[in-house]
Amino acid sequence: MVDQIPPDTPRSEPGFPPPGAGTGSSRDPRDVQPWERAMLEKVLLAGIKEQRAARRWKIFFRLSMLAVVGLVVWSLFDIGGSGSTVVASTGRHTALVTLNGEISADGKASAENINNALESAFDDANAAGVILRINSPGGSPVQAGIIYDDITRLREKYPKKPIYVVVEEICASGGYYVASAATSIYVDKASIVGSIGVLMDGFGFTGLMDKLGIERRLLTAGKNKGFLDPFSPQTDGQKVYAQDMLEQVHQQFIDAVKKGRGDRLKRDPDMFTGLFWTGQKSVELGLADGLGSVDMVARDILKAPDLVDYTVKESFPERMARRFGAAMGAAAVKTMMMGASLAVR
Repeated sequence: MVDQIPPDTPRSEPGFPPPGAGTGSSRDPRDVQPWERAMLEKVLLAGIKEQRAARRWKIFFRLSMLAVVGLVVWSLFDIGGSGSTVVASTGRHTALVTLNGEISADGKASAENINNALESAFDDANAAGVILRINSPGGSPVQAGIIYDDITRLREKYPKKPIYVVVEEICASGGYYVASAATSIYVDKASIVGSIGVLMDGFGFTGLMDKLGIERRLLTAGKNKGFLDPFSPQTDGQKVYAQDMLEQVHQQFIDAVKKGRGDRLKRDPDMFTGLFWTGQKSVELGLADGLGSVDMVARDILKAPDLVDYTVKESFPERMARRFGAAMGAAAVKTMMMGASLAVR
């Protein structure tokens, strides 16, 4: 007699586990079907991937927050805005201001930055004297002249507080224009000093344009409005006028050096021809007063070896712009647009 199976009893079909499989604790692990194993592996791998992704995002957000905090701290304590100085004066000391690089209105060595730093240095009653450290090949005669005039003003306002220039690598042209206003100038024996002259440089593309068959179409109102246009021929009248302007600026430079250095200058026919000399030779010519470094001047001359830096710090945007060459790009555009630039070099 065949046993009767109730009609509502579940049946086991091929490819599926038998009823009740996996629900009891007595099931043999060897009875796990391939599809179950594959499903478990997928679930476990998905969980591991999710944990790894969460860990990466957590690290990313932590590093981002750390970077933001670092930038905030840097901006508050390290950089300082344009026209400000970071000074911690606690006693008698030597004030230090650094003029580094090309002297220009939109650079670190602008008259605004240097004069603000010098004003703070002279105004500090604890400063025994001021050292202006210069490493500059020159630059704008206007900016150099403004710094020169302000040093003269500060020396008159604070007659008992000397200002010494210390030259390290180079103090040429506009750099020396500034230096000549100081009480004394000290150099290294191998420093480059001098270059008391003025130049105006630019480019002319007329010959190249003729070869390429390019026509320059320049319309002006005023016959000299296209003066020194690099794409137009230079006339004799323009050359004479430009040379006369250079001579005027050169004479202003010469007068400033003579006023600042006085009888210390030796008579030399090459003094104001634009030549430059070593630091040792500049002492012989009276362009400098002796050999010395910042530490030596502070320690042995001012008798105040502790140095406090009054140099204006760059703002964060200025530092980033300089790092990525924005200033270089602007200078190139100006050269192409104006065709000529005037500099004390």
